[in-house]
Amino acid sequence: MRCLALLSGGLDSILAVKVVQAQGVEVTGLCFVTPFFGPGAARKAAKQLGITLIEHDFTDAYFEMMKAPRYGFGGNMNPCIDCHGLMMKTAHGMLDRHGASFLITGEVLGERPMSQTRSGLNAVLKLAADRDLVLRPLSAKLLDPTKPEREGWVDREKLLGLSGRGRKPQEELARQYGIADYPQPAGGCLLTDVKFSRRLKDLLAHEGLVRHDIELLKLGRHFRLDRRTKLVVGRNQSENERLLAARLAGDIVLRPPLEVKGPVGLLRGPAGEQTRSLAAMIFSRYCDRAAGQQLAVNFSLPAGERAEIGAVKPDDDGIARWMI
Repeated sequence: MRCLALLSGGLDSILAVKVVQAQGVEVTGLCFVTPFFGPGAARKAAKQLGITLIEHDFTDAYFEMMKAPRYGFGGNMNPCIDCHGLMMKTAHGMLDRHGASFLITGEVLGERPMSQTRSGLNAVLKLAADRDLVLRPLSAKLLDPTKPEREGWVDREKLLGLSGRGRKPQEELARQYGIADYPQPAGGCLLTDVKFSRRLKDLLAHEGLVRHDIELLKLGRHFRLDRRTKLVVGRNQSENERLLAARLAGDIVLRPPLEVKGPVGLLRGPAGEQTRSLAAMIFSRYCDRAAGQQLAVNFSLPAGERAEIGAVKPDDDGIARWMI
């Protein structure tokens, strides 16, 4: 018997694999990839578990779901129920291809206030292609039996009945299984981050969901100059380099004069003379000059041309209205 495990790399998903492996079921890990979450933790977990990991990028489908999630968003821009439902629906379509008969997940009843209440778990199943092929080994005894249990593919009595937000039962299981290296419960998804969500809302309101724009949200300080134009200013050398690598054909790069220490700025969108002057003023705030001093900001234009625009360095209050 073989199953696919939705493997995030967190302790719950690791334990779900272990519980099912103990019954002789062959497990293949499956992790999903978008600009909001990646495969890093799942790779580490799969290696520790000794299982094959499938990494599936479903960004296009995810963007479509985010336009109007059926169950809405959580505290930030996290559509947790719709996200899990889309994962299950996609995974169902992969079962035959990988010779698997059912899916397992590490969900625990009552552990998360939105997506893992009883109603939340049921809502996720409504979005899946076949709810009867989903097994949640850690809370199975508290849930209705599904086909893997009814058909005897797994022994329900050897599954668990965990519930609630406490982590001690999982930590004790980890000790029993000899699992010492696992991530602490935290937001591995950028959509749960307050600052990132604020930037994403601004992007949705102006440019929409475009992958290269979303990648830019992970870097620097962001300023909305007008409806179509945004300035991003690096915070350190690493971000400066990544901003330069993220430059598109129409972007403008801002740098301080050679004798002044400062960041790199990336201006994306139509930028006339007035917008460039505003960008220069905001950019100068992060250059090594005292507030009120003037400096010439260097602009590298799309056609290979260069320009200088003078700006007087403002204080924080002078740029607050444009910061996202």
